[in-house]
This record gives sequence, structure tokens and C-alpha cells, in this order.
Amino acid sequence: MRDETLFSGIQLASLLNALPDPAFILTRSGRYKAIYGGIDVRYYHDGSHLIGKTVHDVLTADKATWFLKEIETALAWRALHIVEYSLVQGDIKGLATSGPSYRLWFEGRIQALDFQVDEEDAVLWVASNITARKEMEDQLRMLSEVDALSGLLNRRKLMSVLAEHFDTFERYGTPMTMLIFDIDHFKRVNDEHGHLAGDAVIKTTADVCQRELRSTDAAARLGGDEFVVLMPHTTCEQAAPIAERLRLRIAETLQGLGRIGDCVTISGGLTCLRSGDGSCEDVLKRGDDALYQAKRAGRNRIIGTD
Repeated sequence: MRDETLFSGIQLASLLNALPDPAFILTRSGRYKAIYGGIDVRYYHDGSHLIGKTVHDVLTADKATWFLKEIETALAWRALHIVEYSLVQGDIKGLATSGPSYRLWFEGRIQALDFQVDEEDAVLWVASNITARKEMEDQLRMLSEVDALSGLLNRRKLMSVLAEHFDTFERYGTPMTMLIFDIDHFKRVNDEHGHLAGDAVIKTTADVCQRELRSTDAAARLGGDEFVVLMPHTTCEQAAPIAERLRLRIAETLQGLGRIGDCVTISGGLTCLRSGDGSCEDVLKRGDDALYQAKRAGRNRIIGTD
């Protein structure tokens, strides 16, 4: 085995600066001591101006504190520490307004160095831009959780959210009310005006749900013309006026579709979680039974079970 160095200092510096992703030498106090690489101009700008500055000089207080915490973790573990984080324009001090206005995502690979830099412990922090991957993940999540026609949660995601609320109710007694409703005379809309008209009614109904419901509520298309609204931290008594307002707003808005929405209303059943419920299906069945009571009672109404 030869003792001679494989690369000279100049050659090694050239190799480091050829890295596609930027590699930062950061001290325990958060000071940038050196920056290598980052030559992939699709994702990175020249960061040489950071050398000598601290993360508090560069980032807002909360982001700087987060970076210091991750540096401390890597120094304590002495093993490769991998994190994901995002940055937006407002996170970076003095960033030109021409910078990206959208959120950028990065994977940080942080390794403690076995030597000090200017008498401080330090880490090597390699930052890889993973924004495209995160966008793809978000698109796949949307496809798996959101109903394509209505833009509301799909049945699969609804059951997942309902199960979470059911578990919370069983553990802590946190109330939740569910409204299940469908569109009156929907078959007639399809038969007389065609399926595109039926799609317009579905979309309009979904738009009203998104506009009228609270940010904490979860609206979903269960299938066909049937919808479910979950109202967490809400009793049936508190939910009743919300459901009634939604019924009125949907009817008013559908009238704006002209002949398509003429006399189109909704009927629904309102129920809350009960201590005797054995599963989410019990809640859905009780709400569905109330929905059919509303149908038999003449439609265009919400019937509660409590």
C-alpha cells in the first residue's frame, strides 16, 4: 500500500467544487465556513457570499433555530443524519424579489466531521433539491385521496379520516358529527339533460361544500350523487344549523344552472358518534338510515338522529 496522496490539494478542491449539489461546512454555532459544489444551475445559485455568515444572518429566526438543532443532532449522533426541509422566499433574509415564490424542498445529509474547524465542532451538510420529487408525491397523493370529478375527498380517504375521528372519540370522547346527503331527482337530471349536466350538478354541489363549510370540516364524495361531511369537535346540536345552511345554499346555487337545476335539492341524515358504536360502519349506516327517512318524508330536508 502506497502512502502517497492520490490527489493534490488543488485537485481535491476541484473535485469537491464539481459536485452537482452544494456541500456546506457548518460549525456548531451555525457559521458557514466553506461551500463546495452546487454546479447544477437548474437548482442552485452561487452561495459563496454565505461564507463567514451564520444561519441567523441568512435565515429567519425559526428556520435558523431549526438548522442549529439539526446540526446539534448530527454532532451528537456522529452518524449520517438525513432530514427533509423546505424554504420559501420569506425564509431567507435579503432575497431578491425575483427569487422563486414557490416552496422549494431539500434533502439534507448531515455528517459530523472528526476534526474541528477554527476550534469548533463542525458538520458537512449536503443539500439536494427534491422539489420535483415532492411535487410528484403530492400529485400521487391527490390521485389516491381526491375524487377527480368533485375535487372533494374520495371514499378511501373519507374512511381513513372517519376512522381517525372514531379512534379519537373512543380514546378521549371528542365529539364528531357526520352529515350524509344525496341529490334529489339526480336520475331525472341525467335522463333529461344528459350525464354532462349530471356532472355539472355534482361539481356545483361540491363547490358549495368547499365554500360554505368550515376549514376544520371534511367533505367527501362517497360515490354517485352521495356526499359525506365530517364535522369534528361538533355535537349534533351544533351541526344542525351548519347542515341546514348547506342545504339552502346548495339549492340556491343549483337554481343558477337554469333548467338543469330546476327543483334540484338535497336530502340528508345527521348523526354523531355514540359510545355504543362498534365501528365506523355503524355511524355510516345510522346516517344513511336518516337520509332515507328524509327521502320518505318528502325530500329537501335534513333529519337528525339525536
